[in-house]
Amino acid sequence: MLVLEKAGEIGAHILSGAVIQPTAIDELIPNWLAEDNENRFEHATPAGNDKMRYLTKSSSVWLPPPPQMNNHGNFIVSLNQFTAWLGERAEEVGVEVYPGFAASEILYKSDGSVKGVATNDLGISREGKPKDSFERGMEFHARLTMFGEGCHGSLTKQIMKKFDLRRDSQPQTYGLGIKEVWEVEPEKFKKGEIAHSMGYPLPADTYGGGWMYHFGDNLVSIGLVVGLDYPNPWMSPYGEFQKMKQHPFYKSVLEGGKCISYGARALNEGGFQSIPKVAFPGGALIGDSAGFLNLPKIKGTHNAMKSGMLAAEAAWTALSATDSGTVFLYDYEESLRKSSIWKELKEVRNMRPSFHSPLKLYGGVMYSGIEAFIFKGRVPWTLKHKGTDHGATKLADQCKKIEYPKPDGKITFDILTSVSRTGTNHEEDQPVHLQVKDWDKHAEISWPKYKGVENRFCPAGVYEYVEDETKDIGVRFQINSQK
Repeated sequence: MLVLEKAGEIGAHILSGAVIQPTAIDELIPNWLAEDNENRFEHATPAGNDKMRYLTKSSSVWLPPPPQMNNHGNFIVSLNQFTAWLGERAEEVGVEVYPGFAASEILYKSDGSVKGVATNDLGISREGKPKDSFERGMEFHARLTMFGEGCHGSLTKQIMKKFDLRRDSQPQTYGLGIKEVWEVEPEKFKKGEIAHSMGYPLPADTYGGGWMYHFGDNLVSIGLVVGLDYPNPWMSPYGEFQKMKQHPFYKSVLEGGKCISYGARALNEGGFQSIPKVAFPGGALIGDSAGFLNLPKIKGTHNAMKSGMLAAEAAWTALSATDSGTVFLYDYEESLRKSSIWKELKEVRNMRPSFHSPLKLYGGVMYSGIEAFIFKGRVPWTLKHKGTDHGATKLADQCKKIEYPKPDGKITFDILTSVSRTGTNHEEDQPVHLQVKDWDKHAEISWPKYKGVENRFCPAGVYEYVEDETKDIGVRFQINSQK
């Protein structure tokens, strides 16, 4: 068995600071925290007090934390450290782990089943030509290939399309999570404290909320999740995050501290309604490739791990039954539906769609409260998602333009400063991995409608429109990359 990991080191692409529910790791490695285990994980902070607040522009209102946000028995960890530790445990039992290898192509057998994957060619110049350091990518063939790319992975999208894995599910919906890790003054540090907020800075027609976790030694993870079905194309999730940090609820903790890292990632928000078929000839989807995030709980690590464990058990059964031929993990589909993953996602299935009511945020909060404390998912109906996220975007001319305050360099930062804290680094002369089929056509369609929404939705400043008098619309679309 082998694992291909895109990052140069296991865990290097995962930002620190998350609350994990330990059910899956307790099952997989029961003594993972035991003092007598010389290989125990040593960086877990037991969860302490829970705080929930509704924020206005300058004040906060206490809210009762719903049962899903009860973190008693959970742990705050650096997922970077936790993933690296899991990689070491895997190697101890004989798993071959190959960091620095990005799968770029799916390989198929003549019967259409998955044969394995191929990795990128290395040593390719920015112009796509081989350099002196050129190395041909490798093919990895396997009877079973598990895809655990996370949210909206490029190969996963191909697999879903080829095998029509969404034929019985609703479209996936997404959120964008933006996060920083701060080292705060010792007198402001409350080890184990977990705080969540909703309301300001997001408007009532936009789903999302903030968090702040105290963990480790004077470290605080702070972030904001914004549902990507927000209607106003002038909104910048990055700009909203900077505004949130200026609220007294957060600023009082951050003042005098130091931001040490930054990152962002997409989240699957569709939940139960959007779970696709997870098995196909020659492989399976695991973790966030399938979309097992429990959004009201704001946790998915335990479900991602559990899905991998279920897939592994099904793989053992299937591979033990025959030495040849295409393998299909029927047991994985069945065991998933009998698992804790299915049960907990079904219980909260109506909470996210309820925010699409005419009452927007307020209707969603009221309905979700009733579901959380009374119904607990035991209702005969299942609400549908309103549609795709991009379908919710209004025309720029129909929305109020948003002007964001200039960063102060202490609590708030410009986007280039933040990107410098991500730890990502690319060779000066390497291909840009983001591709647009027809740059001019894209700009001609998008710019008149949304006036550069790409500039604003990207938390890394990658997409940009620049003035260009040679273009009919007066601007040129480009992708910025490290130079």
